Amino acid sequence: MHLQDILYTQGFGTRRVCAGLVQQGHVSIGGAVVTDPFADLDPEGLLFTVQGTEWACHEKAYLMLHKPAGTECSQKPSTYPSIYTLLPSPLRLRPNKGAVQGVQAIGRLDQDTTGLLLLTDDGQFIHKMGSPKHHVPKVYEVTAKHPIDEAQIAKLLAGVVLDDDPKPVRAAACESDSPLHLRLTLTEGKYHQVKRMLAAVGNRVEGLHRSRIGGLALPDDLAPGQWRWLTAEQVAQLRAPVPKAG
Repeated sequence: MHLQDILYTQGFGTRRVCAGLVQQGHVSIGGAVVTDPFADLDPEGLLFTVQGTEWACHEKAYLMLHKPAGTECSQKPSTYPSIYTLLPSPLRLRPNKGAVQGVQAIGRLDQDTTGLLLLTDDGQFIHKMGSPKHHVPKVYEVTAKHPIDEAQIAKLLAGVVLDDDPKPVRAAACESDSPLHLRLTLTEGKYHQVKRMLAAVGNRVEGLHRSRIGGLALPDDLAPGQWRWLTAEQVAQLRAPVPKAG
């Protein structure tokens, strides 16, 4: 593939802009500047530097982000900064056959909710991970306003009715390791679901953090606001079918 086309697929601008970056000496591979935009290269595993920024070529982008509080999972935020401002420009500008450029968040977390968020430009992966039909478990660490008792846990496991749906929603798993902390596992993603479920059992969410999606846990060394590429093994693990309960 031509170097200018590789840069284009990675989100460094139009083909003309990418050709200009190469011709002006802003692109290097293995420490050597390349000035021919038509240099024929294998994009698989290619490492290059654009204007001092190292970049690894990925056919599709799969990322994890530690979402900080006070951010919105929206391209057009209303009140708080967008999570997309935490990503480098190429990830936001990767060409896409759809109407929207760049990577997209799979599902949303409220502005005050922190934790693991997945982003990709792979439409099939978005559908697989975001569809309630696939029952991908998501684990939330809940800080409650009032002490949590066994009766509340039993109700969350049995199912509670939310105001917009007569069908009860239940936690796939629920455990408390301290009076005000609850670890809640859900396999669907209704609007404000955790907050509304806690309200339905007479409690209130004071803090909410997503610690796991499927088999992927938020790494301890990924600070709020930081992102990293998912490994091929992590993507494969997330793609794997979810075992059916019991």
